[in-house]
Amino acid sequence: MQAYSLGQIDISVMFGDHANFHTEVLTFEVVDFPGSYHTILERPCYAKFMAVPNYTYLKLKMPGPNGVITMGSTFSHTYTCDHEHYKLATSIVNSAELPKLVNTAAPAIPDYNEPTSMSAFHPIEETKVVEVDPSDPTMMVRIRIKLPTK
Repeated sequence: MQAYSLGQIDISVMFGDHANFHTEVLTFEVVDFPGSYHTILERPCYAKFMAVPNYTYLKLKMPGPNGVITMGSTFSHTYTCDHEHYKLATSIVNSAELPKLVNTAAPAIPDYNEPTSMSAFHPIEETKVVEVDPSDPTMMVRIRIKLPTK
């Protein structure tokens, strides 16, 4: 699937807290694409903030006026986000593929009026014939004599 840019927007972005923060204006591409991410920060953002991402520890470090600013997450939160992203991506792909499959696949509708051969059915030897309706001797079923202990 492709996403086309609807335009650009400049947003003031701040990392840190009241005591130690760094603010820059970043230009974002706006796309009309269903996704789990609100924004994706890449190298131009890291360069502007002089930030260093560490993907192993899920940390982003950058200089601030009162020392190093560290942004981070937990592994459980990351797992939850990845799991939600997987479900969203799967539903997007399925919604795009389903109309194609409906148009190409012929529905399999069984013909219930067609006679079937009973030669394919071979009951086990431990069965007996029981009448379902005493007024109609043709209505019979086979039931198993010995039931398993489970």
